[in-house]
Amino acid sequence: MADLTFASQKNYAIIVAGGSGSRMQSALPKQFLLLNGLPVLMHTIRAFEQTSVKPGIILVLPASYHEYWQELCQTYQFTTPHLLVTGGQTRFHSVKNGIDQITEDDALIAVHDAVRPLTSRQIIETSYLHAFEHGNAVTAVKSRDSVRQLVNHTSVSLIRDHIYLIQTPQTFKAALLKKAYQQPYSEKFTDDASVVEQLGVEIQLTEGDYQNIKITFPEDIAIAELLLNKKPSA
Repeated sequence: MADLTFASQKNYAIIVAGGSGSRMQSALPKQFLLLNGLPVLMHTIRAFEQTSVKPGIILVLPASYHEYWQELCQTYQFTTPHLLVTGGQTRFHSVKNGIDQITEDDALIAVHDAVRPLTSRQIIETSYLHAFEHGNAVTAVKSRDSVRQLVNHTSVSLIRDHIYLIQTPQTFKAALLKKAYQQPYSEKFTDDASVVEQLGVEIQLTEGDYQNIKITFPEDIAIAELLLNKKPSA
């Protein structure tokens, strides 16, 4: 990994776990489903814990699942330190609740989907380093598929090499992210990059990985287990 000159300062990771199990055809939210015998969310938190960044972890969960999460931590003897925060009405409000726990303006803050448990150490460390140098870093991969856009009921071909699929982590200097989340909520805020971009800030992309999948559908658990078992031991 590149020179981690930023590692001496305080870094944070806000893990956002607000999803339900609706698309998983499961009553249990997908962040709690078992992946290789351990809840998905625990894999996600450990991905950050096992980096050189060593961020302070803020876990944002709906209030109705706080007790259940604490029971899971006891059951699986999960002792990674983290601050548990109550989620909001939307992802925007959940992230804001996490940001509100951070007092430092000179910190780096990564925001990450709780259901991306396979994020590599290299992706995480690169994200923090690039944000330290350039103010922000948004993980992305080029589209592998041809893409068409529907305009006035007519599909229009887009140039595939110009299309990027956005992942997480998305990492920012704390002062910038705090300022962005002082804006009123808008439905066009689909991720943290879109919130920061509203300030007129140019978004910096860093290289992601096609294996950095988001657990959304039932088959994703099987795919994630296959990918996880191929990974070398930490």
